Amino acid sequence: MGLYDRYLAARARRSDADSPRTIALVITERDLLEPGAYGTLESFLGWAFDYGAERVMVYVSVLDEAVVTTLRGSLERIDAPRALAVRGPGDDERADAPIQVSIGLGGKAEFANAVRDVSRAVERGDLASGEIAEEHIEAALVFPTAPDLVIKTGAERLSDFMIWQSVYSELYFTDVNWRDFRKRDFLRAVRDYQDRQRRFGR
Repeated sequence: MGLYDRYLAARARRSDADSPRTIALVITERDLLEPGAYGTLESFLGWAFDYGAERVMVYVSVLDEAVVTTLRGSLERIDAPRALAVRGPGDDERADAPIQVSIGLGGKAEFANAVRDVSRAVERGDLASGEIAEEHIEAALVFPTAPDLVIKTGAERLSDFMIWQSVYSELYFTDVNWRDFRKRDFLRAVRDYQDRQRRFGR
């Protein structure tokens, strides 16, 4: 680790401000085709937990659903520091592991499925329409965790990221592409988060 990296690490650890407890990373299927991409992901997960994260979410946007099966197999085999749950299009099993990975399961589709689940509960008579609240939607989501910090590499757009969960998240965009992402880039994101005053929509 270079001098600058050590400086960032010391600032992050010694800061009086809170570090993000839940971190989300947004990358693309193309990012995972780059040499060393999975090794970088393994390092990222290690950095996140080393600096206080309790959960990490990885959202992989895909253009072609045909690649989901291949990506899923590769992601399930990574050397992860904590238990990992991978979900893709068509999955409705709740992901409640310390590391949650979404491959092509867009936020709009996940939200629509949650609304359908709540509607079926109303049709069965388990829930009155006037009683529907935020917690009923959240209980039906595949990914129940709301990230404190969302890190997006390469471009300033989130595509179809988890629209419900990230409504109050702090967003950090970096011009650094995933193939070049280093620990210093992660630490910059953490320091940026620590320097912000969270308002939660207020």
